[in-house]
Amino acid sequence: VQLQASGGGLVQPGGYLRLSCEGSGFGMPNFAIGWFRQAPGKEREGVSCISNHVEITAYADSVKGRSTVSRDNAKNTAYLQMNSLKPEDTAVYYCATFGPCLVTAPEPDLFDTWGQGTQVTVSS
Repeated sequence: VQLQASGGGLVQPGGYLRLSCEGSGFGMPNFAIGWFRQAPGKEREGVSCISNHVEITAYADSVKGRSTVSRDNAKNTAYLQMNSLKPEDTAVYYCATFGPCLVTAPEPDLFDTWGQGTQVTVSS
């Protein structure tokens, strides 16, 4: 089972990025995908998640209205579009699976399998 997150980079405040999470070695379409981030010196926090058949999406209050989570099950890939980026969005972003996507931001402790992170830096 592998998850590969990508799409991070350096972006100016107000800019946008689309993160991708590609899965392999398991039936990714059957499982929810969670997005998380960890800033230096802070705990990992849930950002967004999407259920297996897209019937449920959830966002942390800090990104609600600026982000859109989606997935393409035919490509075994999930996405996190982040707009109007702020310096406080700077963090390593991770995707994870084998956990629940409910109506609130995902809980890191409930997700079992993680990809490596991708760095997002928002700075002028």
